[in-house]
Amino acid sequence: MGATSGIGNEITFLLIEAGWRIGIAGRRTRELKEMKDISPEQICTATIDVTQEDAPERLETLIDELGGMDLYVHCSGTGHQNYGLEPAIELDTVATNAAGFVRMTDAAFHYFLKKGKGHVAVISSIAGTKGLGAAPAYSATKRFQNTYIEALEQLACMHKADIRFTDIRPGFVDTSLLRDGKRYPMLMPLEKAGKAILRAILHKRHVAVIDWRYRILVALWKLIPRRIWRRMPVRN
Repeated sequence: MGATSGIGNEITFLLIEAGWRIGIAGRRTRELKEMKDISPEQICTATIDVTQEDAPERLETLIDELGGMDLYVHCSGTGHQNYGLEPAIELDTVATNAAGFVRMTDAAFHYFLKKGKGHVAVISSIAGTKGLGAAPAYSATKRFQNTYIEALEQLACMHKADIRFTDIRPGFVDTSLLRDGKRYPMLMPLEKAGKAILRAILHKRHVAVIDWRYRILVALWKLIPRRIWRRMPVRN
């Protein structure tokens, strides 16, 4: 989900190279068709907007066309710096990263629950580690995703279903979302990040912070007392 750009696009082609048969989805129909034309035997497509009520039904149709699903990867997301706290930006982020996220991961959960097993992998972010004043809704929705996946993992155990969950937490990755003229420290090449993400997914890691530098950063962030953090001007 979210295969037409960024990390989702990179993972798509890595899975194709590895011989997987995959269903790809996103809002951009033209880009989906172009991707399918590269490997029509391995790819099924569906135009899906995660903010729309019909998104789960569209996913179900894609799964049927594919012949079943073993792994669901959720790469759909948005995020913007919002120093002016514009409500439209915050609400758009919540609609995609929270409501859309719940809509689609719940659909995947229900499918795997009926099947008795499966694997849900989510691209969240290290931004969920702390509340970032430069991007309030983004950091809050990423924290929401972290907690929601943890809760679904427990819920799967309560149902005695063999559903695995992987929470992928990258730092800054060189995608079109970050090509806005701003400076982003420790920016990771997309190809390198994609390979690390796919390894974590295939190894069924529970939580994976991508890149050792970001693992150190997250560890340090957690040591900063709240009274100090709230006075730190974290910006790019």
